[in-house]
Amino acid sequence: MRSSSLEPVILPSWRWQPFLNHAVEALARFEPQPYPIPERFLWQSDSGGSTTRPFNVTTATWACKTNKLRQVRAACVEGGEAASVLNFVINPSFNYDLPFFGADLVTLPNGHLLALDLQPALKNDALHTQLVWEKLLPLHQECSKKLPSGGPIPAEAEPFFSPGFLWTRIPLGPEGDELIKEAVMPAFKLYLNLYLEFVDAATPVDADRSSELLAGQLRYSTYRALKDPARGMLTRFHGAEWTESYIHDVLFDLRSN
Repeated sequence: MRSSSLEPVILPSWRWQPFLNHAVEALARFEPQPYPIPERFLWQSDSGGSTTRPFNVTTATWACKTNKLRQVRAACVEGGEAASVLNFVINPSFNYDLPFFGADLVTLPNGHLLALDLQPALKNDALHTQLVWEKLLPLHQECSKKLPSGGPIPAEAEPFFSPGFLWTRIPLGPEGDELIKEAVMPAFKLYLNLYLEFVDAATPVDADRSSELLAGQLRYSTYRALKDPARGMLTRFHGAEWTESYIHDVLFDLRSN
């Protein structure tokens, strides 16, 4: 077991590098500490594709923790034309009444799939959601004007997303690149800055509330591990055994046992 460096992962030609760099810089004021990651998941490189269209792919992991944030982690994938991905999730301590922060920035051969949210642990609990949504929804309204909708999400996923879920699909090429620069990056900064404002203001909760939050976080982590949309891609790149361990032991490592 090793700890991820507090310096951001650097992947050559990785499209999402500025996003991770911004997140790492924004978190610095919370005096983060390294978060332990099994060594084989810190940096994994493999080859794939066909004989006519081979590719090399690297998946790297960055992670830290603070007194209010149990795990902050980034899964970073660079596979050239095959895929370029940043999956960035902030898992709060269940001793603070905070949502999750989630960003999925995915480039595949058929386009960009981009999502941002402050995701609830207890969606039907007004104490957990009301203030968050009051501040998040105006940001969503502002940001969504500049981006096409990504379409509906599965009904089973709805308990784990807020009404401020920003979800878009945009094309490859100059038009998509411009939208990433002019709309997606500003949205990422706005959503993350709002989340960190909530972290700044958060105070410890009592034991009963902590238990409720833990139960909600466990439901979220279990669902995300079972339904991770990156499972197929990562299996193709790195094999099933590595992928299942990565999903359950790194990406969504909160368990009830």
